[in-house]
Amino acid sequence: MAPSMRDLQLTAVEANISVSESGEDERLLSSYDEENSGNLRRIQVSVVGMTCAACSNSVESALRSLNGVVGASVALLQNKADVTFDPSQVKDEDITNAIEDAGFEAEILPEPSTSHSNPSGNLVGQFTIGGMTCAACVHSVEGILRKLPGVKKAVVALATSLGEVEYDPTVISKDDIISAIEDAGFDASFVQSNEQDKTVLGVTGIMSEMDVQMLEGILCNLKGVRQFYFDRTSKEVVIHFDPELLGSRTLVDEVESGSFGKLKLLMKNPYTRMASKDLEESTKMFRLFTASLFFSIPVIFMRVICPRIPILYSLLLWRCGPFQMGDWLKWGLVTVVQFVIGKRFYVAAGRALRNGSTNMDVLVALGTSASYFYSVYALLYGAITGFWSPTYFETSAMLITFVLFGKYLESLAKGKTSDAIKKLVELTPATAILLIKDKGGKVVGEREIDALLIQPGDILKVVPGTKLPADASVVWGSSYVNESMVTGESAPVLKEVNSLVIGGTINLHGSLHIKANKVGSKTVLSQIISLVESAQMSKAPIQKFADFIASIFVPTVVILALLTLLGWYLSGVLGAYPKEWLPENSNYFVFSLMFSISVVVIACPCALGLATPTAVMVATGVGANNGVLIKGGDALERAQKIKYVIFDKTGTLTQGKATVTTAKVFSGMSRGEFLTLVASAEASSEHPLAKAIVEYTRHFHFFDEPSAAKDTHNNGQESKSFGWLLDVSEFSALPGQGVQCFVGGKKILVGNRKLMTENKVTIPSHVENFVVELEESAKTGILVACDNDIIGVLGVADPLKREAAVVVEGLMKMGVNPVMVTGDNWRTAKAVAKEVGITDFRAEVMPAGKADVVRSFQKGGNIVAMVGDGINDSPALAAADVGMAIGAGTDIAIEAADYVLMRSNLEDVITAIDLSRKTFSRIRLNYVFAMAYNVISIPVAAGVFFPWLRIKLPPWVAGACMALSSVSVVCSSLLLRRYRKPRLTTILEITVE
Repeated sequence: MAPSMRDLQLTAVEANISVSESGEDERLLSSYDEENSGNLRRIQVSVVGMTCAACSNSVESALRSLNGVVGASVALLQNKADVTFDPSQVKDEDITNAIEDAGFEAEILPEPSTSHSNPSGNLVGQFTIGGMTCAACVHSVEGILRKLPGVKKAVVALATSLGEVEYDPTVISKDDIISAIEDAGFDASFVQSNEQDKTVLGVTGIMSEMDVQMLEGILCNLKGVRQFYFDRTSKEVVIHFDPELLGSRTLVDEVESGSFGKLKLLMKNPYTRMASKDLEESTKMFRLFTASLFFSIPVIFMRVICPRIPILYSLLLWRCGPFQMGDWLKWGLVTVVQFVIGKRFYVAAGRALRNGSTNMDVLVALGTSASYFYSVYALLYGAITGFWSPTYFETSAMLITFVLFGKYLESLAKGKTSDAIKKLVELTPATAILLIKDKGGKVVGEREIDALLIQPGDILKVVPGTKLPADASVVWGSSYVNESMVTGESAPVLKEVNSLVIGGTINLHGSLHIKANKVGSKTVLSQIISLVESAQMSKAPIQKFADFIASIFVPTVVILALLTLLGWYLSGVLGAYPKEWLPENSNYFVFSLMFSISVVVIACPCALGLATPTAVMVATGVGANNGVLIKGGDALERAQKIKYVIFDKTGTLTQGKATVTTAKVFSGMSRGEFLTLVASAEASSEHPLAKAIVEYTRHFHFFDEPSAAKDTHNNGQESKSFGWLLDVSEFSALPGQGVQCFVGGKKILVGNRKLMTENKVTIPSHVENFVVELEESAKTGILVACDNDIIGVLGVADPLKREAAVVVEGLMKMGVNPVMVTGDNWRTAKAVAKEVGITDFRAEVMPAGKADVVRSFQKGGNIVAMVGDGINDSPALAAADVGMAIGAGTDIAIEAADYVLMRSNLEDVITAIDLSRKTFSRIRLNYVFAMAYNVISIPVAAGVFFPWLRIKLPPWVAGACMALSSVSVVCSSLLLRRYRKPRLTTILEITVE
C-alpha cells in the first residue's frame, strides 16, 4: 500500500478554531485577551534547536515582528510556540518561515481538540522529534516545517520532544514532513493519533515474508479496510478503515482468527511511547558521557599520574616523528572527544548562529575549540620553531565530559518533572473483562481484551481490587470505589446501579458490571492528562525576565571573555603583575586565555531558562495529584497574588441540593392541588429549585403513583413524567425571576418578587411577612400566583457545606477577602453570609451581572478569583483574573476556568492558592540561585580575586560548575513534589506571608 503511511499517524482537525472555543487547548497564550479574538487564529508550533532562554527569546522576537501577529509565546522545555494572529494578514507558512529565518526549525502542531468536523480536510500528525537539545533546535525544526508547502501549523515542544503538524494531505504527505525533519539532522517517529478511522497496531508472530503476505491478504479481504501499510522495521501496521463498518477490536479479532492465532495485533499506548522516548534521550546522553569519560581519563592520567611513574613517563617522552608519543596520544584521544562525541555541540551552535541567535552550545563550542585549537597550534609551533609551549588538550576533553554529565543529570531531572503525567497514564489498566451476551441480552461468557480496544456500549466486568477500565455507568452490582487518584477525594464513594464511574479508579469491595460510555481521548483521565500537558507547556509572565536576560546573556559573556583575555594579556605585557604568576613553561597569552575560556564555559544561561518552566511542570503535576487542575503558568502566577475570592452561593458555598421545607397555601385550594399546580409549572425547568419542588411534590403523591412508577424510581431511574402532572402550555423560563405558563387556561407564575412586580401582581402584607421570615432564616421564598392572585408560598433551603465557614476564615487568615455573590434576595443572602462569616456580599445579581461584580473588585489593580460551578458562572469565571470551577466531577473541560477543582470541597480553593504561593516562592528562589551563580562565578573565573587570594578556576572545573548549575535548579523545582496541601485542621494556622 501507500508508502506514505510509514511512521506518522494523522487526525482531522478544525481549520479555524476561535480563541473562545479552544478551552484547555490554549496552551501558551492563555493570557491573551479573549475579547479581541473574534477573527483571530491560534496555532501551536514545534520549535527545534532551542537550548536556553535566549533561543526562545529570539523566536518570540521573530514572531512578534510579523505584521498581523498579535501574540506569541514560546515554551523552552516543551520546544513549542503558541501564536495568535490575523489569518487575513499572516499565513501559517509566514510564521514557520520567521522561525526558520531566526535559525530554528519549526513545525505546526495540530489542535488537541479533534472531535469537531474539519471542513477543510486538513490532517494533523503528532510525533516525537529526537536530537533536540535547546530552544534553538526547537526553533529550527518549526522553521523548516512551516516552510513546507501545504503545512498549515507546526508546533514543537523541547521538554516533551513532541511535534504536531497540521497540513493539507493533497499537497504534502507525512513522509515528506518526516523527511524534512530528518534532513535537518533530527529523528522523527510516530506518537499518536486521534483520528477515528485510523489506527496503528504492533504485530507479533511475523517470522517470514509468508507471514507478511498472510497479514496483507487478511486485511485486503476485510470489509471496511480502506488502506494499510506494514512497516517491517518497527513491526507495526497502519490501517485506515471505515468506522461505520469496523472497529479496532474487530480488526484485532479478524486478523487473529484469520491467521489461526499465529498473528496477534497489539494496541500501543501513545504515552508509553513518550515515556520510552524520555528514557532513550537520557540513555543516549549517558552513552555520550561514558564514551567521553572513557577517552578523557587516559588524557588526565597522562597529565597527572604518569609524570610520577618514571617508566610510563619515559614512554610518553619518546619522540615519534615531530612530536612526543604523549602528544600523539593526547591529540588522538581528544580529537575523538572534540569532534565525534562533541559533534552535537558544533551542530547545535552552527544552527543557532545561522539563525542569528546564540545559546549554551555556542559557549561550549567556543570554549572547547579555543582550548583544542590552541593546543594544536602549540604543538605545530613547537615542531617548527623548537619552542615547546604546554598544551591543554585535557581542558577540552574534561569540559565536554562534564557538560555531557550535566546534560545527563538534567535529562533525568527533567524527566521527573513530568512524573505526574506518567502516573496518570499508569492508572489505566492494561486489560479488561468483556461480557459476551446473546441476542436476548443474557451473559453467555466473558473474555479478556486489551483496555485500548474497549468500545462505547461494551459491558465490562470489574472484580474487587481491580481498576475500572473506562468511564462508564453501573448496570449491575454495588461497591465502594476509591477515586482519590483522580479527584483527590480520600473517602471511598458508593457506586450503585446508574452511578457513573471514572476509568482508572479502583473498585474496592463488590463486583460490578459497567457499560462503557467514554473511551480513548474522551475519558476523564485522558482529558486530565491533556489538561496537565497543556498547563506544563504554558509560560508564566515572570519568565519574561529570564527571556530578557537570556537574549543578551551569551553576547555579554563573549564580550566579558574577550575583555578578560585582553585585560590579563595587556596587563602582563605592561608589567602590571609579576612573571611568577605564570605557570611553568607558559606565557602571558596562554595565562590570559585560560581565564578567558573559564569565563566562557562557566557562564550558564540554562539555569535561568529552567527556573520557571520546571517549577510550573512540577506544580501542575502536584496539583493534578491533589484534584486541582491548573491550566497554565500564568494562572499560577496570578493566583499567588489573589486579593479577593468571590464565591457563588448555590452549589459552591451550599451543597447545591435544594429541598422544600415549607409549603404555605393562601387560597381555598388544598395542599395537594397547590403542589400539583406548582410542580406542573416547574417540571419543564432545569433550575435546581424547580427540581426540588418537583421532587417534593412527587414524595407528596408517592402513594398515589402506580406501582410501576415506584419501581422505576427505586431502580434509580429518574422520570419527569408523572401521572399526576397537569398539561402545561406556553411555558417560558425567565432567568433571575422564575417561570410562567398556562395550566388549564389559567396563567401561572412561580418565582420571586421581581416576577410578580413585572406582571403587576400585588403581594399582600401577610404574604410578604411570611416570605421575610423565610428569608431571615436563610431560606428562599418562592411566590406562586394564579391569574395574578397570590395563592401560596414555598420555602426552599440549601444547606451549607460543612467546611464553608472554616475555609472562609482560613482565607481571611491568608490575607484574602472572601465575597459572596448570588441571585437570591438580600435577606437570604445576608443570612447565609452571616452563617459562613462573610461580611461583603452582593444579592439579587443576575447571571450576566456577576461578571460586572468581578470587574468592580478588579478596580485598582486587585487580583480577583471567582469560584463557581463552571456552567452558569462562566461569564464571571472568564472575567475574573483567576476562575476556579469547583466540583467539576467528570466534566473537566470547563473552558472559562483557569483552575478546575475536581471535588466539591472548598478546601481545594485554599490548596490552589497555597500551591501557587509555594510554587512562586520556589521560582524566585531558583532565580536568586541562577543569578547569584552567574554573578559570583563569572568574576571568579575571570580571575578578579586572583591577585589577592590566588583563586583560579581551571576551565574544566568551570565546565563542571556550569553543568551542575542547571541540575541544581531542576532539583530545586523537584522539591515541590514534596508539597502537601493544608489540612482542614491546620488551615486556620496559615498566616499572611
